[in-house]
Amino acid sequence: MPLKQLPLDARPREKLLAHGAAALSDTELLALLLRTGLPGKGVFALAQELIDTFGGLSGLLHAGAVELKRIKGLGGSAKRSQVVAVLELARRAMAQQLREREVYDSPDAVKHYLQLHLAARPHEVFAVLFLDARNRLIAMEELFRGTLTEASVYPREVVLRALALQACSVVLAHNHPSGSVLPSGADQQLTRSLAAALALVDVRVVDHVIVAPGQALSMAQRGLM
Repeated sequence: MPLKQLPLDARPREKLLAHGAAALSDTELLALLLRTGLPGKGVFALAQELIDTFGGLSGLLHAGAVELKRIKGLGGSAKRSQVVAVLELARRAMAQQLREREVYDSPDAVKHYLQLHLAARPHEVFAVLFLDARNRLIAMEELFRGTLTEASVYPREVVLRALALQACSVVLAHNHPSGSVLPSGADQQLTRSLAAALALVDVRVVDHVIVAPGQALSMAQRGLM
């Protein structure tokens, strides 16, 4: 059923304006964004299908344009561009938050930010968050890409970027396309190698975060640094 045919008190837009966004369910919020459904499938059914397909809003936030295109009803550019735009707004809002306050005032924000950027990638990506003297984000850069199982990471290039950005510390990050966020022996060895290389130029590694769809692990919080 189109949204305009629903009773006024059941329409997401009117409900949001009357009671606030928190009063809407995940399905209602997404239906409000999508606006219309498909022939034979209402907008609420389409919204629920998206949530179910990606394992909830968290999984949907980690989806890329290619994954969204596979969903019937999002193959057209209009709806898909709306969803992709909202996801990008979420990423930029988190980046702004990290630039304006110390990163580890809110460690969960770091995890969520990295999940939004890396978790849905089908291949392994190694990224670095470069931080200033007050632990605020200068930039996040994806420095290396690999296969589904490994990425070649060169400490010299990480050191050069840290110097170029005048970073005082860094957060290392990479994704595990396999879905597990447990660090391997190679992950721990890489962390030690990068920490040693960066220490030579007085740049500290404060954490190494591993992400996968729906989850993230901080090696610092686990005592693995």
